[in-house]
Amino acid sequence: MKKGNWKALLPIGVFLIMYLGLGILFEYGLHITMGFYNIPIVVCFLAALLVACLQNPKLSFDEKLKVMAKGVGDKDIITMILIFMTAGIFVGVVGRSSAESVAYFLLSLIPARYAVIVLFIVSCFVSLAMGTSVGTITLITPIALAVAEGSGFAAPLCIGSVMSGAMFGDNLSFISDTTIAACNGQGCEMKDKFRANFAIALPAALITLFVFFIRTSGHAGSTNFHTDYNLIQVSPYLLVLIGGIIGINVFVVLLIGIASGSVIMLATGTTKATELLSHMGDGVSSMYETTMVAILVATLCALIHEYGGFTALLGLVKRIFKSRKSGKLGMGLLVGAMDIATANNTVAIVMANPIAREMAEDYQISPQNAASILDTFSCVFQGIIPYGAQMLVAISAAAGLGYEISAFDIMPNLYYPYLLLISSLVFIFLVPERDTNR
Repeated sequence: MKKGNWKALLPIGVFLIMYLGLGILFEYGLHITMGFYNIPIVVCFLAALLVACLQNPKLSFDEKLKVMAKGVGDKDIITMILIFMTAGIFVGVVGRSSAESVAYFLLSLIPARYAVIVLFIVSCFVSLAMGTSVGTITLITPIALAVAEGSGFAAPLCIGSVMSGAMFGDNLSFISDTTIAACNGQGCEMKDKFRANFAIALPAALITLFVFFIRTSGHAGSTNFHTDYNLIQVSPYLLVLIGGIIGINVFVVLLIGIASGSVIMLATGTTKATELLSHMGDGVSSMYETTMVAILVATLCALIHEYGGFTALLGLVKRIFKSRKSGKLGMGLLVGAMDIATANNTVAIVMANPIAREMAEDYQISPQNAASILDTFSCVFQGIIPYGAQMLVAISAAAGLGYEISAFDIMPNLYYPYLLLISSLVFIFLVPERDTNR
């Protein structure tokens, strides 16, 4: 076993200082809109990688390149990148119009007094189908504000409902960046992670529904919503969701989604034949940053591991968290700390994966449970931090429609992330463990 070396973790410190430090300066010092996301995360990781390459002069640069190549060439990293790109093509083909169809279909059927509950359910489905919380919030927030204006519910409550539902799907979706990163990083099947994760997420979602019902009970509501919708466009999302749950290979599921989506979009006239390939290209391009981060983190972590950085960190974790259950909590807190630092739950999972995999081996935590813990805790923190993309996008969308709403107006209404944390702790410490063998 390699000797622990705390200095090997210096590149991570460099990254955090650049990304988090400059982000805070831009967002709160210079008051730049979405300032936190004006910091190029790829450049920050390149700077950290440069620092790692300058460390450990005992290894030649050519030897360091071999170490980095071995990290990038890992089967799980290659699989993750290919799934990212295929999922990007699927979203590019299908687009977002089907999400609006689901929202307006349900809003037209259900009385306005249940509109906040409908927003939560719609956001759960849309994020589960699309695999993106930010995309869901961008799409549904304007609808939520129209609901607030028409029904009389408070705008922060409606937005909180949307954000809560968006994090539900982000945590569980088969095409979510976080699911892909967690499953491939821990070496487990997506269907197995889904089952372990669903047992934690469903109670939190049901209690969230009940809380929203209590919060809105007694409100008469004043407007029902009637807008055009086309439910056939939802079919590709349903095929992907059902295929993933029953255990079909993720690549096969995504190819089915791409093929069915292409036929439906062309047949309904939503997309022109000449634009279809362009939309596929746009979908792949949307995954550029996520893919580059996965590659750079793989190279960086390979060097840190080679230098003994993860050995030192794992030794500290084992001194603090001694039992198997506390080891699960330690894994969750590790990815939570990464998320607070990076404000990006996918990046947090990718960064935490190598040490989490070693923790899973040492504490005898099954791959699916390890992946579930990483995804769940990263979504908990990402869903509530006031400088996360989800919060900033919601505030920006509200501002664009004339609403002055702050993060601290919305945070008290984010019931799902808080309840997801409680549910996670219950399952870690109170539910009998069954995954004694990896």
